[in-house]
Amino acid sequence: MTFTTEKQRSNNRGVRPSAGRVAVLMGGKSAEREISLLSGHAVLNGLLTKGVNAFAIDVDEHLVERLLSERIDKVFNMLHGRGGEDGLLQGLLEMMGISYTGSGVLASALSMDKIKTKMLWSSMGLPTPRSSVLGADSDWEGLIRDMGELVVKPSHEGSSIGMSMVKTAAELKAAYEKASAFDTEVMAEQRIRGAEFTVPVIHGQVFPAIEMRTHHEFYDFDAKYLANDTEYFCPAPLSAEKTSELQEICLRAFNAVGARDWGRIDVMQDQTGQFWLLELNTVPGMTDHSLVPMSAAALGMSFGELVVHILDGVNDGGDSVP
Repeated sequence: MTFTTEKQRSNNRGVRPSAGRVAVLMGGKSAEREISLLSGHAVLNGLLTKGVNAFAIDVDEHLVERLLSERIDKVFNMLHGRGGEDGLLQGLLEMMGISYTGSGVLASALSMDKIKTKMLWSSMGLPTPRSSVLGADSDWEGLIRDMGELVVKPSHEGSSIGMSMVKTAAELKAAYEKASAFDTEVMAEQRIRGAEFTVPVIHGQVFPAIEMRTHHEFYDFDAKYLANDTEYFCPAPLSAEKTSELQEICLRAFNAVGARDWGRIDVMQDQTGQFWLLELNTVPGMTDHSLVPMSAAALGMSFGELVVHILDGVNDGGDSVP
């Protein structure tokens, strides 16, 4: 899929009546509320600069009444985390007949569950690190002995919330207890040491990969949103062959879960050059530290053009079938 640049759109800078009235949903009650508010306001401002008739809704328990009382043609969903990225909001909007950005009910629910996403990818022969579901009675010593260094994650959180890197059984148990404060399902994943990439997919087009380098132990919440010393390389410094390989893997991973419209795949590359899929974000961040706008900029696409491009591809279709 192609897009037009700002220069090519110079004769179409006015109001975009085709978009109709657009509600940008943000906030909510998840652990990612503050990031969602930043993303949502950025998207709102981007739409307004392109002449879209957009307004904000900070989602709370009165969302249904608000959706019923407003004239809404489309929703631009910027709710990160549970309640907005896990199929619940998507189901509500489909019941109400409101078109929205992002993946449908099934793909959203599946992608939000890191454990089930990895199971699906593995079943399809896609490379993803070994993992194990943790519980209070897990064999901490056995897991370390079997898999070595591990990454512990809440299964249904984003933005690296509740994540830890561990090397010992004692660290693993403590990391499980930390992650359990955020989720009833916790996973341990074999740690891959090497380069870290993220790859946006928007309306079937794989956008330029970004390599992230941080002085933190890993690309954690602070490195993502607060630190000023995190380094980003876009397009990622890969050979043409490796770039093509990464793009193919990410597009296959995106399509495998039935995702649509847009998303972002996180990937590690080990010391041998092998790529490993980590997770799929179906509502990626859109803050001033976010990666999708950075990737789009490498193609000459402004932030305003990016959000309009995402919005323009929205249709009334339901989930794709993996």
